Amino acid sequence: MKKLRVGVAGLGRAFTLMAPTLARDPRVELAAAADPRPEARQQIKQDFGARTYDSFDQLCADPALDVVYIATPHHFHAEQARLAAAHGKHLLVEKPMALSLDECRAMIDAAHKAGVQLVVGHSHSFDRPILETRRIIASGELGRLRMITALNFTDFLYRPRRPEELATERGGGAVYNQAAHHVDIARLLAAGRAKSVRAATGAWDPARPTEGAYACFLTFEDGIVATLVYSGYAHFDSDEFSGWIGEMGQRKDPTAYGAARKSLKGDEPSLKRARNYGGEQFKPLPTDNLHQHFGFVIASCEHADLRPSADGVMVYGDGEQKLHPLPAPKVPRAEVIDELYDAVVNGKKPLHGGEWAMATMEVCFAMLRSAREGKEIALQNRPGFAT
Repeated sequence: MKKLRVGVAGLGRAFTLMAPTLARDPRVELAAAADPRPEARQQIKQDFGARTYDSFDQLCADPALDVVYIATPHHFHAEQARLAAAHGKHLLVEKPMALSLDECRAMIDAAHKAGVQLVVGHSHSFDRPILETRRIIASGELGRLRMITALNFTDFLYRPRRPEELATERGGGAVYNQAAHHVDIARLLAAGRAKSVRAATGAWDPARPTEGAYACFLTFEDGIVATLVYSGYAHFDSDEFSGWIGEMGQRKDPTAYGAARKSLKGDEPSLKRARNYGGEQFKPLPTDNLHQHFGFVIASCEHADLRPSADGVMVYGDGEQKLHPLPAPKVPRAEVIDELYDAVVNGKKPLHGGEWAMATMEVCFAMLRSAREGKEIALQNRPGFAT
């Protein structure tokens, strides 16, 4: 079996969430990494035996790498993807793909010109329970999908932030950071082209002046509708609806109410750095988690409602309810490597490729525009996927 040699750009929070995958999936080897923080470089040497660089250019020039995983702040994605592609590296890029449609298109064009594969993720539409929900819908046994309802209430806005993470124009806020998950899930379950968006956003804390909440009504060409609601204001925690299983599949303590707000004391960038990979307060993720999720999702078909959960898919049918169980994952986010490996090694077009991710970002940009202008925004029928 060919093993893909991966170089990581950026050893922050996004990398921390992918690190267990890169450590445990036998199809990949984390061979090198670039980060300006010496403590992060030291940590990855210790954990993975990886070569380290203090610049992205040095990482791209490493001739031994097959893939560059771009996990840097959002405003770097487009230029770094172009540079890595020019060096002949396949691309795994964190969501959100980029901060404009022009940047998304430039990334797609760079990958095409260089003859390399581009996969964008992780988003929660990779999660196995979401994929299983889509499989059940596609079977047709429950009639046509008619409606999707998804909500998530978290402490997102009150985690330690750098200044740009609280500035929408620089890729901060709930829409850029969280809506890509919701939109990806809705688009995958609907298996069609999004038609229009009507959205409202909330920026309710002057000390954190970016979007902390949104409500979105999304329509599809075949009549399916989706309602997406998110709040990151650290009040209600919708993991209560998921048996206190958190987004990463971890078991949560329901008595720890208010911990996020209480922890924001002192200089936030320094606090974030201390908690990031290699920092003095860094804690690796647990390894015995259930499936990951993005809040509460209901897919309403003509003869049943489907609810993906951390241990499978609940089906509430005409006459009975039952669980379609899924075993706990041996490798978290292995579905990301499934797509990446199939694309690079087997030449299979990835579902979460550049065109897919660009279509998701078109919806996110339209959400922000709809909220500003107070009207429905028609989409340009960016790609869906064939069932």
